[in-house]
Amino acid sequence: QVQLVESGGGLVQAGDSLRLSCAASGRPFSSYSVGWFRQAPGKEREFVSAISWTGGSTAYTDSAKGRFTISRDNTKNTVSLQMNSLKPEDTAVYYCAARAASVSWSVYDRSNVYAYWGQGTQVTVSS
Repeated sequence: QVQLVESGGGLVQAGDSLRLSCAASGRPFSSYSVGWFRQAPGKEREFVSAISWTGGSTAYTDSAKGRFTISRDNTKNTVSLQMNSLKPEDTAVYYCAARAASVSWSVYDRSNVYAYWGQGTQVTVSS
């Protein structure tokens, strides 16, 4: 198993940037694909971005393309999400999640295939 801890959230204004980090412990982080999900008040959890265990494949929800960048450093057991040009609609609790690399990459946007989740970090974007 793997334990995940998110950090980097905060209160910013529209147009600002934040960099979220997901730190892992337990089994080697290189054994897992990692996804970022978010949940806003009154809304269901939604997919934001994902990265494969090798870092060779990445995916983004349409609203994140061109603004967000996901990356990983397996030597440091971390995955980061660089968020630029933030908008009020990005306001949510952001969660880091991990799944075994043996799970098909094609289901990267399905929350129910991720076995491990962090506690979440709050991102608030004011207009």
